[in-house]
Amino acid sequence: MMDTLTSLRVFVAIAELKSFTAAGSRLRLSPAMTSKHIQHLETRVSARLFNRSSRKVSLTEAGVVYLDSVRVLLEGLEEAEARISSTTVTPRGTLKVSVPVWMANPRFARLIAAYQRRYPDVTLDLDVEGRIVNLTDEGFDLAIRGARTLDEGLIARKLADVPFLLVAAPALLQRLGRPQTISNLHNLPFLAYTPIIADGRIVIGNGKDAREIQFEPVMQSRNETMLLLGARAGMGFAIMPLPLIEDDLASGLLEQVLADEMRVTAPLYAVYPTRSYQPAKVRSFLDFLIEHGDL
Repeated sequence: MMDTLTSLRVFVAIAELKSFTAAGSRLRLSPAMTSKHIQHLETRVSARLFNRSSRKVSLTEAGVVYLDSVRVLLEGLEEAEARISSTTVTPRGTLKVSVPVWMANPRFARLIAAYQRRYPDVTLDLDVEGRIVNLTDEGFDLAIRGARTLDEGLIARKLADVPFLLVAAPALLQRLGRPQTISNLHNLPFLAYTPIIADGRIVIGNGKDAREIQFEPVMQSRNETMLLLGARAGMGFAIMPLPLIEDDLASGLLEQVLADEMRVTAPLYAVYPTRSYQPAKVRSFLDFLIEHGDL
């Protein structure tokens, strides 16, 4: 009889490596035995799990659904075995993470490089499309979000407070003048982040101290990198997260405007599915981010 647990491990290996041959090599199985394990699973679930051709191996729709459940099962088994034997689980496998567009910056790149050096058995799969992904349906282990957006079955863990600054290119400031007060900002050209301030209207402060600014949007985008490029080119003023622009500020490509009045902070959260346990790869990544703190 086939060992179903081994078959499941073969299935996950093929899904990750996209190759029957590579998966067999990893698990020290012959090509024939690798195929037999998949045939065993397909018989059990009465569905084809892989699309196979001479050049490509990909999951079927049933295979995608099955993979999510099997990964959770195997990770849970590994965790349980480690708890019983009082050993430390080594983080391994593919860690699929959704992050905001602005986190494609040198600081975060250095951070994930340091994480990978510490945990070389973890492969990072980063989605930087800037959309709100469905963690469960799309197979994400966690998402990093600038807002505590939670669907049922998710929990959030605060990672850091991120400063956002008003910036502009020196050439733009020379042409329009450097604003000295908040009122000087009215009707100035603005690069608007569509999901939050598409119309260029910003309220600073709370209650009786609240002050409204009405910029004149000259470009709208939900991609922070596009807004950054526009700001560098002198198109308009922009509100940018510090980790994305710190090199530009240091080099003089951008200047901060009204540093005291226009500096705000926003919380950054890690969002992940609620589970009775956390896979070692997820727990280690979360702990690493919190340990370093300055995202």
